[in-house]
Formats: sequence, C-alpha cells, structure tokens
Amino acid sequence: MVKFRLLSKEDTDAIHGASLEVLEKTGVKVSNNPALKILKEAGCSVDGNFVRMSPSLVQEAIEKAPESFNLYTRDGSRKHTVGGSEVIYNPGSAAIYFIDRDSHEMRRANAADFRDLVRLTDALEHIHAQSTAMVPADVPEIISDLYRLYVILRNSEKPIVTGAFTKEGLLDMAGMLEAVVGGQEELRDRPRAIFDCCPSSPLMWSDVTCQNLIDCAEHGIPAEIIPAPQMGATSPVTIAGTIVEANAEFLSGTVISQLVKPGTPIIYGGSPSAFDMRYTTARLGAIEAVMAACAFAEMGKHYGVPTQGYMGLSDSKAVDGQSSFESGAGILLSALTGVNIVSGPGMQASENCQSLEKLVMDNEFCGAAYRLIRGINVDDVALATEVITKVGPGGHFLAERHTRENLRKERFFPSDVLDRLSPDAWEKAGSLDSTFRARERASKILDEHEPAPLPEDAADALQRALEKILGRYDIPISSLPAI
Repeated sequence: MVKFRLLSKEDTDAIHGASLEVLEKTGVKVSNNPALKILKEAGCSVDGNFVRMSPSLVQEAIEKAPESFNLYTRDGSRKHTVGGSEVIYNPGSAAIYFIDRDSHEMRRANAADFRDLVRLTDALEHIHAQSTAMVPADVPEIISDLYRLYVILRNSEKPIVTGAFTKEGLLDMAGMLEAVVGGQEELRDRPRAIFDCCPSSPLMWSDVTCQNLIDCAEHGIPAEIIPAPQMGATSPVTIAGTIVEANAEFLSGTVISQLVKPGTPIIYGGSPSAFDMRYTTARLGAIEAVMAACAFAEMGKHYGVPTQGYMGLSDSKAVDGQSSFESGAGILLSALTGVNIVSGPGMQASENCQSLEKLVMDNEFCGAAYRLIRGINVDDVALATEVITKVGPGGHFLAERHTRENLRKERFFPSDVLDRLSPDAWEKAGSLDSTFRARERASKILDEHEPAPLPEDAADALQRALEKILGRYDIPISSLPAI
C-alpha cells in the first residue's frame, strides 16, 4: 500500500511528550460531574472543573484501547474493519444548508433533502458508510439528532457515522439501533454505528459531550473523539502546536472512556481548521487544515488506535474548481495517510452545506483514491515481458489476452461524470461540464435506485421506539415529514 507521512518517529515522540506535559501541568476543563467523580477516583488532580492527569494514567488508557473493530451493515451480514490501513468514506455531518436540486442555490436543508442524500449515498459504490449529514429545518430541534438516524435506518443498509446533540439523544438513538438489530447485546457485539464525541478547543469537555462519551463506553458503542481546533484562534497558529493541543484533548477523552469500560472502541478523530485572519472564518479546506488532519491520524497510528478525519470537504459555496481541488486533495491525502474514517465527501461551505452533485463527483475521487493506494503491482505477469516480446517493435497490445485479463485489475474506470471523450465527441455529447453530468447522475440514481427495505419486524420495532421517544415531548408522529 502506498503511504504518505508528514511526521517522523522523532516528531510523534515529541508531540506525545508535549501533550503529556499539557495534561499534567495545565490539564483539561471537565463540565460533567460523573466524569469528574470517575477521574478523581482514578487518582487525577481535580480542582473544581479542572483536571490534571498523570502520564502513567494516560499510558494505561492508551494500552487498553483496541487497535481495530468491525462495523456492520444494518442486517449484520457484512462488515468493514475500522483500523489498520482500511479507508471508509462517508458524507460528513450536521450541515444546515443544502444546494437545491432545481434552483442550484444554497438554502436551509429539510427532511426530504436528507432522505435524498441518504438514498444517493446508499447507491454510490465508493462511499461505504452513511452519516447523519444534515440537520433538517422542518423537524423539531429537540429530536433532530435522532430523526436523522431514523431516516437512515429506513433508507439504507450501510453502516452509520452519527452523533447526538443532547444527553438524552444518545441514549434514545442507541435504543433505536437496538430496536432494529434485535437488542443491546447484538448491538454491542456487532456495532452498526459510530458516535462522534467532540471536545471543545482549547482543552474543554462539555457536560453533554462528556456524558455522550461515558454512555458510549457503557453501551459498548464505538466513539470518535474529534478535536476541532481553529489554528490561530482556539489553538496555536503553528500546526505542531495545534497537534499538541488536539492530542491532549484526544488523550483526555481516551482516559475517560477507558476508565468507564476498558477496551471500549475509540477512534482518534479530527476536524482542524485554519482560522483566516483576513475574514475571521475557519477554513477546513485550507491545505494547513488537511495537513493537520493527516498528522492527527499519524498520531492515532502512533498509539495503535483507529483514526478519523474531516477531509474531502471544501470551503467553496459552489461546485467549482475550488471545491474539486480542496476535496480531491483531502480525499487523496487521507487515503495515502490511511485515515480509517474519512468524513466530508459532498460537503461545501466548510461543514455547513451538502450537495448531491458534489457527493457524486467526490465518489469518483474516492474511487481513484482507492486505486492509488493499491499501488503498482510488480510481479511476473505485471512486468509483461512475454507479451512485450510477442508484440515486438511497432505492434500493439489491444487484442492481446494479457490486456483482456489484466485491464480491470490495473485500471480504475470512473463513470461518465468524469470526461474522457475526445474533444469532438465531447462537443457532440453537448459540451457538458462535470457539475452538470454529476447533477444528471444524481437525479438518475434517485429516480431509479431502490434501497433494500427495512424488514417488517425491524421497521415495526423502530416505529415503536420512535413513538415512545416522541411521546415524552408530546410530538405526534403525524407531524413529522414523511420519508
């Protein structure tokens, strides 16, 4: 497998040492009472909400975290390994805007938009996981996190990357997953979803996020610990300083998780951005942000845990050259780094907008990235000396058996979204650009693709679970958008 590295062994050791120093001398702010109790009982120095951790406690926690785990499809029949060099792309999370299919203008997202995104993701061959990628404006805010999970479970078999907005939300979402798969033990043994747990930079754990992390550990649910530092604003302006801060945040979350339940699957995540001083905006598509996300993953590999990164997204508000450059760079570099969970294809305006046509285009980039990391095969068949001798000077290889047998093995064939026609053929086909072709392919998929239906007994159990949750908030299920 082809690999890319920004940090040397000496670099990762230095960052690890600096992070331990931060945790021991500065500490983190923890705004969750159960977590404070757990940390104090483990021997941490707790002064109000401020917690300092010893290097030995941090090292013990790292050693307890598993190197990999399996993530399953909805019916439990297929699995993806999360860890090692495996790479799984998904569409990112929690966008509030959507590029309208008809007007092509950015507007607030609704439930129908999210359903379309889920169904499109279900059909795209190189996007291997779903994510609760939009926050529908036409759904009550108190249940918007779990409603997104409901839409996915009804419309796709692919595994899920998600997250909760409240303490109750995570438990409710776990209950919905348990209803679909057949109980808590089945979900613990064969996880169908990963939950995001994001510390607040610099060096803080909110009450909600910390409780989500605790509940994930107690239920055996894999948790992505995702620092989101803004370089120059909520973290040092230097990339190395940002890595130290984010690493300390990850390690502190690892301590909490492993103290609750040793061996709980955790993922070293990251959503770094470069704070642009000219416009006071956080840029996730900036090359420095991509570099930091790759470096975060390298630190995760240093510790021997699975990794995640927000990459493959763009700061552009349109599907244009900027979005292709930023997303393509993130998709390729994440694959070369071996980031296990890559969240971002389809996302624009940093993490604020989703686009169907961009997701279709990014799917092609993901396919190319998978081909890239397979590298170049150099064996007797690939060296091709026999067929070269047979064809000889001035011949061609078009009709050779060697070509027929190895073409599909060697070559990545994108869809017609990527143009490979001659200039004349392209003009005869309408001179269409890639954005238009991606839009057309998205529409065709949504018109024709039928996701595998949720089995009737699982659908009934999910409906009952949802109705029970809605009853607590006096929300009639008939008031929710049809999906």
